Amino acid sequence: MSACVPTRAADPNRTERTHPPHSPPPTGPRRFRIAGADVSASIAVFLIALPLSLGIALATGAPLQAGLVAAAVGGLVAGRLGGSPLQVSGPAAGLTVVTADLIQRYGWRTTCAITVLAGLAQLGLGCLRVARGALAVSPAIVHGMLAGIGVTIAVAQLHIVLGGTPQSSVPDNLRALPAQLAHMRPAAVSVSVLTLALLLLWPRLPGRAGRLLRKVPAALVAVAGATAAAALAGLRLPKVDLPSWSNHALAGLPEGPVLGLVAAVLTTTLVCSVQSLLGAVAVDKLVAGRPGLSPRVGRSNLDRELLGQGAANIVSGSLGGLPIAGVAVRSSANVHAGAVSRNSTMLHGVLVVIAALLMVPILEFIPLASLAALVMAVGIQMVSLNHIRTVTRHREVWVYAVTTLGVVSLGVLEGVALGIAMAVSVALHRLTRTRITHDEREGVHHVHVRGQLTFLAVPRLSRALHLVPHGADTVVELDGSFMDHAAYETLQDWQRTHTAQGGTVEITGRHPGTRISEPQASGDCRCRPWTPWRNHQCDGPQSVPPAEKNPDGSDRSEPDPTSTGGASGHELARGISAFQRNTAPLVRTELARLAREGQRPSQLFLTCADSRLVTSMITSSGPGDLFVVRNVGNLVPRPGEESGDDSVAAAIEYAVDVLQVRSITVCGHSGCGAMQALLNSEPGGARTPLKRWLRHGLPSLERMADDRLSWGRLAGRSPEDAVEQLCLTNVVQQLEHLRAHDSVARALGEGALELHGMYFHVGEAESYLLTETETGGVFDRVREPDLSA
Repeated sequence: MSACVPTRAADPNRTERTHPPHSPPPTGPRRFRIAGADVSASIAVFLIALPLSLGIALATGAPLQAGLVAAAVGGLVAGRLGGSPLQVSGPAAGLTVVTADLIQRYGWRTTCAITVLAGLAQLGLGCLRVARGALAVSPAIVHGMLAGIGVTIAVAQLHIVLGGTPQSSVPDNLRALPAQLAHMRPAAVSVSVLTLALLLLWPRLPGRAGRLLRKVPAALVAVAGATAAAALAGLRLPKVDLPSWSNHALAGLPEGPVLGLVAAVLTTTLVCSVQSLLGAVAVDKLVAGRPGLSPRVGRSNLDRELLGQGAANIVSGSLGGLPIAGVAVRSSANVHAGAVSRNSTMLHGVLVVIAALLMVPILEFIPLASLAALVMAVGIQMVSLNHIRTVTRHREVWVYAVTTLGVVSLGVLEGVALGIAMAVSVALHRLTRTRITHDEREGVHHVHVRGQLTFLAVPRLSRALHLVPHGADTVVELDGSFMDHAAYETLQDWQRTHTAQGGTVEITGRHPGTRISEPQASGDCRCRPWTPWRNHQCDGPQSVPPAEKNPDGSDRSEPDPTSTGGASGHELARGISAFQRNTAPLVRTELARLAREGQRPSQLFLTCADSRLVTSMITSSGPGDLFVVRNVGNLVPRPGEESGDDSVAAAIEYAVDVLQVRSITVCGHSGCGAMQALLNSEPGGARTPLKRWLRHGLPSLERMADDRLSWGRLAGRSPEDAVEQLCLTNVVQQLEHLRAHDSVARALGEGALELHGMYFHVGEAESYLLTETETGGVFDRVREPDLSA
């Protein structure tokens, strides 16, 4: 041991060790590092937050410095403590109406106190871990609330844009609008129009220079451009007035009726919390869209986010700032700018503090009309057409409309309450909208239940069931997705009684424990109605009905060759029944529209009759999309040849001249039996119908044997065998045959038609498109189109 470790005396010049041998060198204090991506993202967010914070403060009637205080606190406090690292918090447009009403009703100091109390309430909710419960609010209510707030903001700021002063409510602003239009100030209008024009046009700058310039936020460009234009033109307009920070008003003790203050705190808490939590969920979706960032950042902790927002509101209200919530515009800008941690949010707060202390002389050049135009544009954007289409598609447009009108005419809390009441009414209406009918067909009584079968429908169900005579054959059809215990007990009790009296009962549709989208079948079959191509070939043994016996008394485990009905007929009947019960209600509206309008397919799809090739599945198409022609070998006879069958030529002519399709696709596939038959065909022999038809594929054989043409390639590789090579060559050859048809040649010459070759590998479930024909055919994998180009 001593021979291995040198002593200090052996080398007097050696520096004395302060740590054991072979241990890692001592490290100093850990240095704080900020990623360059966070620095650049914080600058982008700061440039957006600065004008918006001033504009929102102007719209609420609060001191303009309150917007800067809220922006700084939102970045530093909520950014550090919140559960969504990349969400940016600050004064939000969704809080404008609430805050403006509080300032008018209670004054600024009491409003700050209400902000503090709302923050305390958020802390309490965060400790109770109820953040996920806020997401149970219907999106139609949230979107309607934001739309109502947006309308209120836009109408109020329109008065400032015209050079006037807004009133206290939307009805008052609308009544005062004609007089304001008659006395509008041209200077204010010109500055506002310039601001709106820059906001609209800046993101649409074309070319490479436009891509570089668009990195500067449009809000900053709009306000800076309008400010510069007003200064150069010498326009005399009201401008930003930031008083000395020594005169900044802080929070005071709340004064006013207790019930009114409680309602104000609840309203502020509700709006701040819901907007922040929904914003955190939206940020998670944006983060998921950036490869590699999601594991590094992680999903938002909503309870922690609520705690962070509460702490931020307490600090902001105490320092005389506006209420704080997560802001969608700044958060999306933060993610798109490349932020990788919460440091970008906090650094943006530091930049706001620096601007508030050092840039006051510059900020006081900004015309109020420009800020008003900016906030009005934000308000208009809050009425999202995409949200309206979404709620309409989900049949919740009444919830959205009632919430929006309630917020506009009554206030945020009242509008949200009306929206919740309407949502509950719509849900109850859907729950009770159950149609129960009874009729008799060919001696069999049918009771049909459409809709949800709950205790509310039990009286009507009982009346319909008692119309069935004793001992009668009965079919009960359940067409709904839910059956509660009361309805189940009623139906089962009646079934037992009716059966005991000599009758028969067959219940179709929903069975207890089975989802409506999964047709009841034997064994472990759980095939969905949208996947009929599986033909119910489920794993596990299939039970055979006891009544199905062969004539010799044996079980019919194999189809009886002498039977004409057999298993195939049973499968066909079951498939048709499943379609009528599950799929037909979902497609009936679309098929009715197609029946009225007629077929208008966009392309002719010519493919093989092989049972494994399902055109709707491999092209994700639906009724009316494709005009499909199928034959053995996806062959196109040359025009003029005596084939004895003009069906393919007739289909081509009809598709091109009558339906006016825009493209024709010839699709071959792997393992094609027709191509195998061509390769194995012997000259001579009987001229069967199949051989007579396959002679249209002989040009493909000749093309493949041509030494002047190289073999086709499939995604960069050579074909596996001669059959695959012939399948590829046949697609190219049939496209040549297509070009020889008069209708196709004419449409190609006019530029109204395109031809495509396609190959589907059955075993790989992979599609390939023909990209080059000169070298014998090159097929590449189908890629997702680049929509960003």
